[in-house]
Formats: sequence, C-alpha cells, structure tokens
Amino acid sequence: MTSRLFAICFYATRPPELARFWSGLLGWEPDGGPDDGVAILPPDARGFRIRFLPGPQPGPGRNRAHFDLTSDSPEHQRRTVARALELGGEHLDVGQLPEEGHVVLADPDGNEFCVIEAGNKFLADTGSIGALACDGTRAVGYFWSEALRWPLVWDQDEETAIQSPDGGTKITWGGPPVAPKTGVNRLYFELELPAGADGEAELDRLVSLGATRAEEGDDDRVTMLDPDGNEFSVRRAR
Repeated sequence: MTSRLFAICFYATRPPELARFWSGLLGWEPDGGPDDGVAILPPDARGFRIRFLPGPQPGPGRNRAHFDLTSDSPEHQRRTVARALELGGEHLDVGQLPEEGHVVLADPDGNEFCVIEAGNKFLADTGSIGALACDGTRAVGYFWSEALRWPLVWDQDEETAIQSPDGGTKITWGGPPVAPKTGVNRLYFELELPAGADGEAELDRLVSLGATRAEEGDDDRVTMLDPDGNEFSVRRAR
C-alpha cells in the first residue's frame, strides 16, 4: 500500500504569519487541528495541504523548490501579484529577463515563488498551484514517480515531471546542473501511510527505490532522504 503525499511543509521563522500569507494568497482555509500544527487546506480532496513548522532562519542561496502559481488572464496575473505584495511579499530578482512573462516574488519569509503568465499549456488545468518546481536530477524524478505511483508527464532533456492520476499540481525537476545542497531544505514532502498499512514494508519499499533512512521521529514519523539527499518524512495515518 503506497504512501500518499499528505503535505508540502515549510520551515518558517513565524509559522502563523506565513500561513496567513499563503492562505490569503491562495484562498485556502486554515486548519487548526492539533495534529497538523499550522496548516492550510486545499480546496478539494485531490490536493495536498501546506504545513508551516518552526525552523531556522533562511540560509544562503535559493530554495531547492518553489511554487509556480497559474493565471487565467493578464489581469488575473496582475491581481495575484498585487495581492501577494499587499500581504507582505516582495519582488525578487533571480536574473529573469524583461521579456519573460512570469513574475518572481518572495513570501514574507524569503521563499521564492513565481506567478506564471496566462496561456501556459504545461500548467493548464492544474489549479492555482500549477507546479512545485524543484531543483533535481532525472533520477529523483523517477524515484518520486515510483514512490507516489504518479505517472511521468514529462521526461525530456533530463527534465522530469509527475502528476497525480487525479490531476492537480505537477511536481517538476529541472535536471542538471543541480546546485549543491547547503543545510536542511526549507521545503520538504510529508507522506502519510494508509490506515492499517504495514509501515515497515512501505519504508523498505522506499529504500529499495533509492531512499535512505535518516532518523526515527518521536511521533510516528520517520525522516528519510531521497536520491538527491532531500529530506522527506513518512507519518502514520491519524
């Protein structure tokens, strides 16, 4: 029985404030459940929640993953950018060219994200979060396709992308060159075991695919590393 993608987690200096930013920008409802800390919930069951956990100050360099938000029209893109700035975001210069249509921003904790221009065919029908764009190898894209049992929807020039069979947000990996990892990632995947599943069997399956056990948690969570050394956690269903 395969684990499902339960949440994308952010380490944050001020989790409640960052949750308010993303809730206000995406229009997702907050969840105050004691098991989930500070989280916001997707608009439908096919999505993942976003969790915000206490963590260290941002380190040097950019995150290994960022959200690409979609736009239905040029006006929609302008409204999304304006709303992000109103909520405490800021413009970010990562070397983008003036003729590029997407807008690069940072949330109040410095996490990069993009607001993609209307008409992007690759992100069509994905929802407000079109993609979680990751820095990573082709091998790690293959790993996550097998780990989540999500089909590959792109595999070209060492770039890969996967998407749930139910649709929704795509997860992409840009291929080489992959920047060296410095410290613990500020964004990571949290998987959840199905109720009644054999947890050890699932952990062994993930190891057989290329994951490494990092440490045992104290609340039914296990921290693991994917083939690119990115942390992810596996938790039991509650």
